[in-house]
Amino acid sequence: MAFDLVLRNARLAGGDAGTVDIAVAEGRIAAIAPQVAGDGESVDAGGRFVSPGLVECHFHLDKSRILDRVAPLQDRRATDYMKRTSEVKHTFTVEDVYARARATLEQCVLNGVMHMRTHVEVDPNVGLRGFEAIERLARDYAWAMDLQVCVFLQEGWTNVPGAEDIVREAIRRGAQVVGGAPRYDANGPAQIGRIFALAQEYDVDVDIHLDGGYTTHDMDIWQVCDLADKSGWAGRTAIGHGNKYSCLTTEGLEKLGQRLAKSGVAVAVLPSTDLFTSGRHLEHSVIRGVADANALVAQGANCAISTNNVLNPFTPYGDCSLVRIANLYANVVQRGTVKDLTECFAMVSDRPARIMRKKDYGIAVGNPADLVVWDAKAADEVISTVAPPLMGYKRGRRVFTRERPMLHRP
Repeated sequence: MAFDLVLRNARLAGGDAGTVDIAVAEGRIAAIAPQVAGDGESVDAGGRFVSPGLVECHFHLDKSRILDRVAPLQDRRATDYMKRTSEVKHTFTVEDVYARARATLEQCVLNGVMHMRTHVEVDPNVGLRGFEAIERLARDYAWAMDLQVCVFLQEGWTNVPGAEDIVREAIRRGAQVVGGAPRYDANGPAQIGRIFALAQEYDVDVDIHLDGGYTTHDMDIWQVCDLADKSGWAGRTAIGHGNKYSCLTTEGLEKLGQRLAKSGVAVAVLPSTDLFTSGRHLEHSVIRGVADANALVAQGANCAISTNNVLNPFTPYGDCSLVRIANLYANVVQRGTVKDLTECFAMVSDRPARIMRKKDYGIAVGNPADLVVWDAKAADEVISTVAPPLMGYKRGRRVFTRERPMLHRP
């Protein structure tokens, strides 16, 4: 039989029996077996771990790479991230956003990411310019990335005349998800209510920036769970951040995990940003602010790990390596067993794919041939060593190659 590609000697998750060959035809996986006979391009994975393309379920392409234009940070404990970003958003143009987002997206692809939900700000000071840029980017890079757009208002909703009209227009133009940032609204609970109302009106998913901070008596997650229950949006609702959950007792975290599981609300932990923005009111014994997603998963909740920001006031660094972010998370929440680290890999692959409701994700016959070869033998080793991806295929077509470093011995 003729195939377009046969990736040979691949080691899959849970593949204790050894290696397999993965055959690809017309962009989809046609066969998986210890040995596949057939013609076509043959590539040897060399017994390395092969996974589906990674999934970034909480990202901000539109405001990446703006450190060179924002006011410099004057005090390392300052909390003016949104102000410094807001002050330059009026200068964003469609071409500017496109160029910065493209550079970031390409770097994500080189790090094994093939699916992304990017949040796009549509506040009146930027309007639909960022959305238009990301629309174009999604079309131009469909060969390498499946890009899903969540539109939201970062700087307020209920107290900003005309703001909701922009959100509505973006949804009508094709945004698949609606979100928000109730922490920055004059009436946060009302914003959450409007988000769910629009989600039901337009039949789109919900993804909200939620529960930043360090107090636990005033968490908004309970309202989100209530609305997910009431609206039937289980499996269609996610929140990002959840810094406050890192301050819960073990009992409190278990209770939260059980409620999330019951209501079908997922949590995306954003380690780099959450670490950078947390505990700025403290001079010593600084809280980490990174929720223990493994503990929530143990109660049946769905959780993911994601990058969030790259090179902007909320996160002034980043190389677009989602595996590095997962390794950072594992260090912070002190998860180091094979089981825990394997779960960490699931939180950058299978679990965020569920958040984005991808029905044909994963290495299985009939699914799209989105494949990444890692310089490691297993999923936990990828996380523990921050293993680089060596090559990646999107729908069976190679989209990137990384050369392994080489010593030149005397």
